[in-house]
Amino acid sequence: MATWAPAKRDILDALAAEILHNYGKGRAIVAIDGIDGAGTTEFADDLATAFKRAGHAVFRASIADFQRPRADRYSRGQDSAEGYYRDTFNYSVFRRVLIEPFKMGGSTGFVTRAFDAVRDIQVEPKWLTGPADAILIVDGIFLNRPELRGIWNYSAWLEVPQDVAEQRLREGDGSSAIGERERTGMQLYRADAKPTERAMALIDNSDPEHPTRIFADSC
Repeated sequence: MATWAPAKRDILDALAAEILHNYGKGRAIVAIDGIDGAGTTEFADDLATAFKRAGHAVFRASIADFQRPRADRYSRGQDSAEGYYRDTFNYSVFRRVLIEPFKMGGSTGFVTRAFDAVRDIQVEPKWLTGPADAILIVDGIFLNRPELRGIWNYSAWLEVPQDVAEQRLREGDGSSAIGERERTGMQLYRADAKPTERAMALIDNSDPEHPTRIFADSC
């Protein structure tokens, strides 16, 4: 017998409505967190579409576009899980060119992309402005870490089994992008930040076409 699953659009529209109920006025920043392969980018893109359906201004960014240079990312060694967790992203630049100016509102410009990790170079900044009432959605890994607490008005964690996440990465680029460095680095993150406890919403994204909300009393 077929099992009913909620429509993706219904989940996204409900999540957008919940956020707008509390943060419909002024500027607000939403984090979509999860492990590599959890589907944070697609989910965040689709959530942005839900905000647009609601008639609200929305901007998108990924923490992946705020990485540090390769030499810095691997300064502790190619296999260092500590380096993966501690050294991958440039949070000072992230705050300075995106988070802080976005929160200021008005005509202050902000940048949603600062670094090209593939070419290992900084990118020419593209300064954006937006209306007084706007949402910024940021996706990626490690977003509920201690250094970023206080940034988010709302955060969601996408729950996906490790094997499912790795299979998605293999299907996406032909090889698993998750090695022991990444697995252990994510374990460090979970122990240090407890992201599932910090997130305001838990989403089972095992089936990205039918994400479902997880509530504390059913965990």
